[in-house]
Amino acid sequence: MIDIVIEQRRRDLGGFEVGRVLPYAKHRMVGPFIFFDHMGPVDFPPGIPRAVDVRPHPHIGLSTVTYLFDGEIMHRDSLATEQAIRPGEVNWMTAGRGITHSERFERARREGGHMHGIQAWVALPKELEETDPAFAHRGGDDLPVFREGGLRTRLIAGEAFGIKANVKVHSPLCYAHCDLAAGVRAEFPAQYSERALYIAAGSIEVNGQTFGQGQMIVLQPKRAVPFTAVAPAIVMLLGGEPVGERFIEWNFVSSSRERIEQAKADWRAGRMKLPDLDNQEFIPLPGDAAPPANPMS
Repeated sequence: MIDIVIEQRRRDLGGFEVGRVLPYAKHRMVGPFIFFDHMGPVDFPPGIPRAVDVRPHPHIGLSTVTYLFDGEIMHRDSLATEQAIRPGEVNWMTAGRGITHSERFERARREGGHMHGIQAWVALPKELEETDPAFAHRGGDDLPVFREGGLRTRLIAGEAFGIKANVKVHSPLCYAHCDLAAGVRAEFPAQYSERALYIAAGSIEVNGQTFGQGQMIVLQPKRAVPFTAVAPAIVMLLGGEPVGERFIEWNFVSSSRERIEQAKADWRAGRMKLPDLDNQEFIPLPGDAAPPANPMS
């Protein structure tokens, strides 16, 4: 029933911590999900420095999926998008052949507040790695939610439980947010060949074992897997069909090492357009002594 359990690794991003879960050396992906960061939870005081923000940076070959339980993040990208994301909503950004974006905590800077969420990356199928970049936002009312007793499930993307989310995806997958009261039982169907449960808060029991916040339980295929909340819990369900081997370096994902090297060269040389509404600063390529020369704006 359980293949492997992955413990989050806490990392300081210069003002707040994330729990890095994927990629993991012994299990790099779950279906097309290649990156999974648990942001916070953290309480920001008013007046947090701009150093806490994630400055403009590039991506290729993937879709980023940002989902919040608490707080607000302002997204700006090189498609001229400016979109705040709030709890229960989803920002789905498809990088394809290349996109840049920033993520800023502007509301927290003004007001302070609690921030807690997940950012996942979904690798694109090989034939779509060079697709045109795109951005989609879906509000909470536009994502299917079903309730049963003390269980509430919001389907963020893909298909599961006989329903489909109104978010364009590029390969078979599911991504869902479950809130469970203590003692409530739920089940992850055997619809996809690769699946995992991630505990964002609380604790659950799976196959007689108890797991808690910050653990990802990678499941064996072909069996529906029941789980029960030991304490009130937030559990993310993720799964899908594999898209093949992928290389990942910094913010770049590709089936080709050479393509990643090209993306690094493009960023270093300033050939990737910065966000239209946030083009005065950016993150240099790791290891570079100076920012890219003459970045496009």
